[in-house]
Amino acid sequence: MDQPVPTGPLPSRPHPDVVIAAVEIPPRGVHASRDASSAAAGRFADFFACQALQEAHAMDVWGSLERCPTLAEALEYWRGNRYEERHLFLARAGREAVGLCSVALPLRENRATAGIDVLVDPRWRRRGVGRALLDQAEAVARKRGRSSLEGFHELPLEAVPPGARLVTAKSGAGALPLADPATAFALVHGYELEQVERSSRLTLPVPGQLLERLETDVRRHAGDYVLTGWDGHCPDGFLAGYAGLRARMSTDAPTAGMDWEREDWDAVRVREDEQELVRAGVQSSVAAALHRATGELAAYSVLTWRAEVPESVIQQDTLVAGEHRGHRLGMLVKTANLRRISEKWPGARSVLTWNASENQHMLAINTALGFKPAGYEGEWQKRLG
Repeated sequence: MDQPVPTGPLPSRPHPDVVIAAVEIPPRGVHASRDASSAAAGRFADFFACQALQEAHAMDVWGSLERCPTLAEALEYWRGNRYEERHLFLARAGREAVGLCSVALPLRENRATAGIDVLVDPRWRRRGVGRALLDQAEAVARKRGRSSLEGFHELPLEAVPPGARLVTAKSGAGALPLADPATAFALVHGYELEQVERSSRLTLPVPGQLLERLETDVRRHAGDYVLTGWDGHCPDGFLAGYAGLRARMSTDAPTAGMDWEREDWDAVRVREDEQELVRAGVQSSVAAALHRATGELAAYSVLTWRAEVPESVIQQDTLVAGEHRGHRLGMLVKTANLRRISEKWPGARSVLTWNASENQHMLAINTALGFKPAGYEGEWQKRLG
C-alpha cells in the first residue's frame, strides 16, 4: 500500500475526472510489446501503463528495478493460475494513468483472504484517488466473500530515522514510522500492522575465507546430511519431498497474526510453479540437504535471477524441517547456493532477501554471511465485519 494519506481531512470522493477500470491482461500466445507501433501496445495500453507506474515507483523509492517485477514476470503473474485469481485496475484522468489497485484471490486454500494493493502517482496523491482505488479493491474482495484483507509495503532503511515515532507490529518485533505516508494510509483505513520484515543485502562476491570458515563449522554438525541441488527442475526422485517442504514453508516461517492457512503443495503444483518461472524469464537455483539415513529432504534454499536485472540475485525460501533443526542445515544450504552464484550469474553484485523481524535464527545466519539491513516491509491485515 504505497499511497500516502493526507494530514488533513480525507477527501470524500476522488477527483471528478478520475475513472477506474479493469485492466485486460495480454493472454498467452499474444506478443506483448510496449512498442507503440505494435497492436498489443494499443489493445493492452492499460496493462503497460500499470507496469510503467510500478517501475516509476521502484525507481523513485529504491533507485533500481530489482524489487519490481519485470514485464515478463508481470505478464505471467497477472494471468493467474489454478491456485490464485488476480484482478488489476487502473485509474486514469483523461489519458493519464494516475494509479492502480489489485486484488489477489487464493482459490485452493486461504479462501477467506484477499491480497490488496494500491499505488498512486505522486502527482495525484491527496486527491482521494488512493481511497477510491482501495474502495474498488475491497469491494471486489467483499463480493467474493473474503473476510480477511492483507497488504504490504516496503520502505528503505533511511526512511526510519532515529527517534521517529513508531507503530509497533502486533507480533511484538519490528515497527514502522508513523510519519511514513503508506503506514498512515493503512492505519486510517482500518488495517493493522501484524508483522514487519527486514530486507537485507549481501554484497558479492562473498570472501572465500568467510565461506570456508562457515562451511568448516557446518561440517562439524551436519555429518548425517549430504548436499544436493538442482537448477530450475526438481529431480523426480526428490519431487514428493520437495513438495512437502514447500507446504511446510507456508506455515513454518513466522507469519505473526496473519490469517494464513497451510498451502497444499503436491508434485503437480511444484511442476506448474517451475513452468511459470520459466515463462516469466526467471532462473532458479535450489540447494538442498538430504538426510543420509532416511533419504529425506531435510532443508532447502532457493535463489532466483532475471536477465533484465543481472546485478541482483533474490534469496527466496529457506526452510529446515523442524525434526532436522540443530545441525546447521540453514547455513549449509545457503553457503552452497552462494558458491553457485559466481558460476551461474557472474554479473551479479548483490543478494537481496527478507526475513520476519522475529525470525532471529535466520537473521543470525544472514548476519554471519555478511548481509546488512536494507529496508523494512510492513505486513498489514484488515478483518471485515
